[in-house]
Amino acid sequence: MFTINIYLRLALIAVGILAGIGLWIGFGFWYGFPFLLVGIFLLIGYLMLGTIMSANLLMSQSRFQEAEDRLKLTFFPGILLVGYKGVFYMTHGALAMQKKDLNTGETFLKKALDAGLPSDNERGAAMLQLAMINASKNNPQVAQKFMAEIKKLNITEAMLKEQIKDMEKQFKQMRQSMNPSMLGMAGKGGFRAGGGKRKMPRMK
Repeated sequence: MFTINIYLRLALIAVGILAGIGLWIGFGFWYGFPFLLVGIFLLIGYLMLGTIMSANLLMSQSRFQEAEDRLKLTFFPGILLVGYKGVFYMTHGALAMQKKDLNTGETFLKKALDAGLPSDNERGAAMLQLAMINASKNNPQVAQKFMAEIKKLNITEAMLKEQIKDMEKQFKQMRQSMNPSMLGMAGKGGFRAGGGKRKMPRMK
């Protein structure tokens, strides 16, 4: 999808609005109107969409620090379009997960679900990451609750389906490796499956 460089966009917004006002005052409304129209149009687009698309593009290129800096240029996340607000928080959560900051990642992912995400694929990805976080914190009951919620969604993305299957297999192996008498204690003391660390599915 075509996007305008954020710095160029901000410059065009300032030039369009200021030049429009100046021409309006100096020569009349219709002289300044085209510049005002361009400036206001670009401003509305920025306020509704923020810098989410360019930040996610940088993430896909593994340029994580640049992606984080770009996301910070969304100064008004509260007025983003419905769906984009959730993606904004989800991207923050994904960046925190890259830095192994699970607590911050969990906070942002929960905010993403509360704010609303555009499709079941995004909701499923957020819940899967929350399940992974809680599994790593020895909160299996919470993790399995998220996995149960994922099953209610209509997941269509092939890679995400595979990641969900991998996670389900790991939970099944954990349950099989435990003594039945320990199951009731899982939520209290936690557990480590099979005496070793298993590889979690790769985060989107």
